[in-house]
Amino acid sequence: MANISRRSALTVIAASGAALATRRAGAQAMAGRAIYPVAVPVYQTQFIADRIGYFKEAGLDCKLLQGGSGVKTREIIASSQGDIGIGDVTHPMQLTNHGRAARVLLPVDTRSNSVMFIIRKDLKDQGINSLEAFTQWKRPDGRKPIVSVSSLGGTNHVWSSYYMETMGLDDKVTWIGTGNVDTMLGALKSKQVDILVSSLSLLTDAQKNGWGELLFDGTDEAIWNKHIGGKVPVTGHFTLQATIDKDPAKMQAYVTALWRAAQWIKAHKADEVYDAIEPYVGSTSRESNMLEIASIQKVADYDGRVDAASFARGEKVWFREMTGIKPLKIADVINSTLIEAARKAYPG
Repeated sequence: MANISRRSALTVIAASGAALATRRAGAQAMAGRAIYPVAVPVYQTQFIADRIGYFKEAGLDCKLLQGGSGVKTREIIASSQGDIGIGDVTHPMQLTNHGRAARVLLPVDTRSNSVMFIIRKDLKDQGINSLEAFTQWKRPDGRKPIVSVSSLGGTNHVWSSYYMETMGLDDKVTWIGTGNVDTMLGALKSKQVDILVSSLSLLTDAQKNGWGELLFDGTDEAIWNKHIGGKVPVTGHFTLQATIDKDPAKMQAYVTALWRAAQWIKAHKADEVYDAIEPYVGSTSRESNMLEIASIQKVADYDGRVDAASFARGEKVWFREMTGIKPLKIADVINSTLIEAARKAYPG
């Protein structure tokens, strides 16, 4: 019997799921679009729901589209060009504050895995070994050092800026958005930016290529607990309330598929997850992605619920001058109805 690689086996599994779904849904499959910001593993629940066939089994003919950043993903959802997005939970809060009521449907983590401060290697080699020392350094033209995030107002920016605020350093740097994986790493490589705030996969590639080194790890549990205080929903799937109202059955299908994807991830090893999502995260190496997937498993939310205590911890980060978000109640942010129905249909 011929040997079959794990990747081939996963492809067969996905194809089988798709075939089954086609028989179930037939011509009644609901067309849809799921939006993810950039090509990194933190958005893996959407990737798994697509690759393993859960979207199709739920009766969805779903296309995954890359938004380019968290803010752009939010704009796509706001314009109803996408059914469901994934990103920082402040995105639906921003929409609600601006008259487009939106809801988090399914949180995917309990702390951020993408607030690693990656400093240019040449600056680290000069002896800059803390954020305080970094903010005292000036660029050759005398300007403040530049900190890059994927997008201003996105996950990296929201949480890294909070760390800097608590240290009294936020006004001593210039923040810029540099987009997707390739452009973020390119900006660090070319020294257009001095620190890149991102995740473990980008740190690993930056170190391997001699472009950057870790300066401050905001994903570390001890550091997170010191500044944040414990579990907080950071990233989640979200949509407009109007989209739920328009087609609740369709949105239930999304949430059910994504819940199943989260449970699949929980039951599989990092290499199996990587083999499934590789087509979506090919901009960084297998080694880098494997390390990041393993780190995500440590912070993942496999329960799908947001309690009052975790919401309260997040309030000091979400509702401040930097974000411009006016305070909201948990009921104004979280829709728990769809995830509870998914949990009943497919107990974790």
